Amino acid sequence: MINFVKYSKLYYIFSGIIFAVAVYSLISFGLKFGIDFTGGSILEVRFEQRPENAVIQEKLKDFNLGEIVVQPTGEKGIILKTKEVSEETHQSIIVKLGEINKVEELSFESIGPVIGKELEQKTRNAIILALIAITLYITFAFRKISKVINSWQCGIASLIALFHDILIPLGVFAVLGKLYNIEITIPIIAALLTILGFSVHDTIVIFDRIRENVLRGGFSSFGETVNVSLNQTLGRSINTVLTVLIVLFAIFFFGGQTLKYFSLALIIGITSGAYSSIFIASSLLVSWFREKKKA
Repeated sequence: MINFVKYSKLYYIFSGIIFAVAVYSLISFGLKFGIDFTGGSILEVRFEQRPENAVIQEKLKDFNLGEIVVQPTGEKGIILKTKEVSEETHQSIIVKLGEINKVEELSFESIGPVIGKELEQKTRNAIILALIAITLYITFAFRKISKVINSWQCGIASLIALFHDILIPLGVFAVLGKLYNIEITIPIIAALLTILGFSVHDTIVIFDRIRENVLRGGFSSFGETVNVSLNQTLGRSINTVLTVLIVLFAIFFFGGQTLKYFSLALIIGITSGAYSSIFIASSLLVSWFREKKKA
């Protein structure tokens, strides 16, 4: 049987280092939000023979489009992201691109800055409400083990694990935004909310087994109870994570440009979620229990 709780200090140090690096990346680089949040226009076209990004940007420099993001997609397509443009300018851009070689317009979307700002606020509210609701639910659901450890501590432990699981992919995307202009878009926000659900689900399964073993009794200490519970749920956790990661890696490599960073966010977050559920959330319960016994 693996003794998980024995090395809890090492888990805290390792997670603390990763957490600090993620926070540093967010403070130093910030997140590069896509036009879903800042407002702008997205044009997707397909060329007969895709030109270099520099050629496209040079061709469009006279339109005063601000920062032009050219994102290859498929074998011959590109997604062009610029500030918000009028329909007249949109048509002129198509004509100008056609001077490079034959081009076909696939889609065009324009988002105003007011809508983008409203969307950003709603996204922030959705994440905060989800975190609060999850914490309250876990506090209520595990009230039966209050004789050993306060149920609100289960809620706080899960909340700490969730912050851990969200900040790590955000830190990675801060670095990617700085180095490769990768933007935070609606699919990535959807991935972050999915990470919250997946991570807390894994944590609840482990906490539920801890609750069953506490109520059943027969163990010499709470630390042993947690350790046995982790070993009993380890196979389930590994199998669930691996099957999900296989699908996500398939999407990352073969799903196209649109889903690439959506799947990357999920890969990072779900891996982090599995780690935090096993090594962080459960270890926190044992650490708090031991502090309570000392007091």
